[in-house]
Amino acid sequence: MKVLVTGGLGFIGSHTVVELQNEGFEVVIIDNLSNSSEKVLDGIVAVTGKKPLFEKMDLREKAAVQDFFARHSDLAGVIHFAASKAVNESVENPLLYYENNINTLVYILQELQKMESANFIFSSSCTVYGEADVMPITESAPVKPALSPYGNTKQIGEEIITETCKVSRINSILLRYFNPIGAHPSAHIGELPIGVPQNLVPFITQTGIGIREQLSVYGDDYPTTDGTCIRDYIHVVDLAKAHVVALQRLINKKNVDKVETFNLGTGTGSSVLEVITTFEKVSGKPLPYQIVGRREGDIITAYANTDKANNVLGWKAKSTLEDGLTSAWKWEQKIRS
Repeated sequence: MKVLVTGGLGFIGSHTVVELQNEGFEVVIIDNLSNSSEKVLDGIVAVTGKKPLFEKMDLREKAAVQDFFARHSDLAGVIHFAASKAVNESVENPLLYYENNINTLVYILQELQKMESANFIFSSSCTVYGEADVMPITESAPVKPALSPYGNTKQIGEEIITETCKVSRINSILLRYFNPIGAHPSAHIGELPIGVPQNLVPFITQTGIGIREQLSVYGDDYPTTDGTCIRDYIHVVDLAKAHVVALQRLINKKNVDKVETFNLGTGTGSSVLEVITTFEKVSGKPLPYQIVGRREGDIITAYANTDKANNVLGWKAKSTLEDGLTSAWKWEQKIRS
């Protein structure tokens, strides 16, 4: 069965392509290479022995999207990763984020609703919960006003999908990720941030290898065990496997509702200082860091209740924080060698 993966050369997308191919799916990737590289295809081939079909395309071009779906009317499903994702950049350039994250979603759904049936997996985010009132966060936690245009595009995206599925033959699963980290254990694919990393772990590994002078820890006076923010760090391979399970659920018509929502995390929160300490342990290297002032918009604590994903979706994260940091370090060493 053929599956379209948009943004399939990105961090999560490339790992999901690997897992799809391992399960026997034929994969077609669309990516505009704005935050990725065509060389990632070589890594996918090195892991799976199979090269997915790749089309370089900007999904903001409606005619190009229409042409693609006219040529690929036999899709068993679409997994939609393609989106701009830097919180700070979204604050500085909100219209870019609304155009790229919302228009592209609309154009894809417009084509899917023409089909006899369609299965759609949406890459959402725990940012929709904002500063949640209760930990761990369940799927029934209220969606709070977004703290950034990026977060708002995820909320709006979920609303667009839900409203479209009500009046079409599209079935969808919304996957709300917590904090993806790590790399494939083969070190053939991993996270490739362009410029200064926006996420904690690639900044840590780049500091560990000497590219960055030191890591900044934003605040140590939060009401947590050690004063630093707490997040739920999930290994990217576990996350990728969840997308395959979700797609199979739709293909096999196991979904109970037209739109289902699942949290994807480990269920365990780790503080920034715990992540640093764990990295020092797995790498054997001291990590230079400094405590600086709080960063505006940072949520204090966020970790998932994963009961629904475990019991309904039939998926569970298996890797530890150590596993994620070990694979991220192995990847960083490989790409710098």
